[in-house]
Amino acid sequence: MPSAPGECDLAVVGAGILGLAVARELTRRHPERSAVVLERADAVATGQTGRNSGVIHAGIYYAPGSLKARMCVAGARELYAYCEQREIPFERCGKAIVARNETELPRLDELERRGRENGVPGLRRLSPAQLREVEPHCRGVAALHSPATGIVDFAAVARSLAEELETNGVPVVTGCAVEGVEPRAGRIALRHSGGEARARFAVFCAGAGSDRLAVKAGASPDPRIVPFRGAYVYLRPERRELVRALIYPVPDPSLPFLGVHLSRHIDGEVSLGPTALLAPRHPRDLTWPGTWRMARRWWRTGLTEIRHLVSRKALATAAAEYVPAIRPEDLGGGFAGVRAQALGRDGKLVDDFVVSETERALHVRNAPSPAATSSLALARLIADRADGRAVP
Repeated sequence: MPSAPGECDLAVVGAGILGLAVARELTRRHPERSAVVLERADAVATGQTGRNSGVIHAGIYYAPGSLKARMCVAGARELYAYCEQREIPFERCGKAIVARNETELPRLDELERRGRENGVPGLRRLSPAQLREVEPHCRGVAALHSPATGIVDFAAVARSLAEELETNGVPVVTGCAVEGVEPRAGRIALRHSGGEARARFAVFCAGAGSDRLAVKAGASPDPRIVPFRGAYVYLRPERRELVRALIYPVPDPSLPFLGVHLSRHIDGEVSLGPTALLAPRHPRDLTWPGTWRMARRWWRTGLTEIRHLVSRKALATAAAEYVPAIRPEDLGGGFAGVRAQALGRDGKLVDDFVVSETERALHVRNAPSPAATSSLALARLIADRADGRAVP
């Protein structure tokens, strides 16, 4: 296993899909510069990258003009091309966003408007009969169908990026937790579990640890990362035929979560979920003013999420609003997901990608979904920002 160098031109902290994409983009632009990727875990892609539904989003949900909208549409296109080039299995399976009743139609109209303004390809409105053609077991009064939405194993993409880097002489050092950050004359020092790496410039793509490391480098504590844990439950193999591809609800526009959905994975599994429950890492997460302000505002939503987590009957009932044939006994095993979500001091969940600066460093302060979809395009934007700093 490679070890971290004592000196380098560029250090990227975090070996999720975004950190690896950033390292790839910067070292392709500047092959003459020495670089390293430092990762706390013992393998790449163990955080958000490897614990999600594996959906390549098309860009429907996001406010036109936002970073999420711009990066998702471009990123999906680039990700498909990358998977083809590297022979990583993927499928453009399509997604149906389903309105259960007439009251959800205005929100579906808004999603369609956003999707068209964002340039999502192939978007079309479905009647109930057309919805049954796409998803025979699904029911709703209308739906929005996105044929450009797909599925992939994002961890496989991350492993491919890491392989590319190492082939080009860029070590990806796992089991190397960065615990301290200190600006030095002409350098930024990263104290890690194996010693210290001194870089001319650093990019932090540290997921749930991004706020802590940004503060150590001199950034504001606002926003704070407050992780959410999401539980996914699988349909039993004999019931997978109930879902052909992806079935999503019309989301609450005031929350950056998409609600309980039904997803076919690239390995053939079909999952229900995720729940979205606050998962504090440290007591200080609970003393952050934004945590309590958020809790006061969304306590009813929190109770619903708890019911979905502790009761398979409640989760199956929620899924049956879209696929009536689903019963609690159809649910089998599952897995836990994670979302590193930025939360402001005012209690508002940050609903866009956030990249901030400190001396000799860039910090990705908020990169939840669709960051994996957007990773190649977002890496290009981050690299542009790094080049604009004229270092290293």
